[in-house]
Amino acid sequence: MPEERRGVGPRGVVLIAIALAGVWAAVALELAPQGLIPSSGGLRVARDLLSRAVSPALSYEAEVPPGTTPLLLKAGEAAVATVTFAAAASSLALAVGLVLGFLGSSAWWAGDAAGGEGRWGRVVQRGAAPALYGLTRLLIAFMRSIHELVWAVLFLAAFGLSNLSAVIAIAIPYAGTFAKVFSELIDEAPRDAAHALRAAGAPPSMIFLAGLLPRALPDMSAYAFYRFECALRSSAVLGFFGFPTLGYYLAASFENLHYGEVWTYLYALLLLVIAVDRWSGALRRRFVA
Repeated sequence: MPEERRGVGPRGVVLIAIALAGVWAAVALELAPQGLIPSSGGLRVARDLLSRAVSPALSYEAEVPPGTTPLLLKAGEAAVATVTFAAAASSLALAVGLVLGFLGSSAWWAGDAAGGEGRWGRVVQRGAAPALYGLTRLLIAFMRSIHELVWAVLFLAAFGLSNLSAVIAIAIPYAGTFAKVFSELIDEAPRDAAHALRAAGAPPSMIFLAGLLPRALPDMSAYAFYRFECALRSSAVLGFFGFPTLGYYLAASFENLHYGEVWTYLYALLLLVIAVDRWSGALRRRFVA
C-alpha cells in the first residue's frame, strides 16, 4: 500500500494563514483585554439596561400627551413599518439581482450558451459577451462594496428624509449580493440536464432556462428568504437616521434612558425575526424542498 502522505495540506495552510492574520491584526490594533473593562458610569448604564430585560415596559415611562398611541400599539406599528421597508427593498433588490446574476453567470457566457453557433453567435461570444460579463461583475462588486448605511447617509444628504431613499439605500447593496450569490449558484449547479438538452439540439436559451436555472432555483430561493430576514434588521437600523421603523423609537427611548421601552422595541424586533423565520421555513419546505 502506498505510504500515507503527511503534512499540513492546502486547508491547513489556509487556516494557519487566517490565524496569523488574526494575530497580526490584534497586534496592529493594539487589542488588549483591558479595553473591555467599563468605567463606573458605563457599568451602571449596562446594569440598568440589562436589569430591564426581564421587565420590558408595557406603557410609556414618562408622561405623554393625551391621545398618544399606546406603547404596545406603537411597537406594532413600528414593526409593520419595518416589514414594509424590508419587503420593498428586498423585492427591488431581488429583481435587479436576478438580472445581474443572469448576466454575471459564466455558465451563460461560456461555451455555446450565449448566442448560439452561427456567425453572429461567435461575434457575441468573442466580443460583446466578455465585455458585458466583465462590466456586470464590476458593477456587482461596486454595489456590494458600499454598505447600506453609507448609501442611507448619501441619499439623506441628497434627497432628505424620504421613504424611497431608504428603500433604495437597502436595495443597492442587497441587489449586488443577490447577483453575486445567484451567479455563483447558477455556475455551480449540476449540468446533467443542460448537457442532455444540448445533445437533443435545444436552443441555448432553453438549455439555460430549462436545464440549468431550475437546478439552482431551490438554493436561490432559500437564500432570498435569508436575505429578507437580513433586510428586516437593516430596515430597523435605518430608524436611527429618522425613518419610522423600530430603530427610530428604540434610539429615542435609549436617549431618554427609558430602558424598559428599549426592551419592548427589542422584543418586538425579535418576535418579528422569529415570525419571518418560521414563515420562510414553511415556504421553503413547501415550495423548495
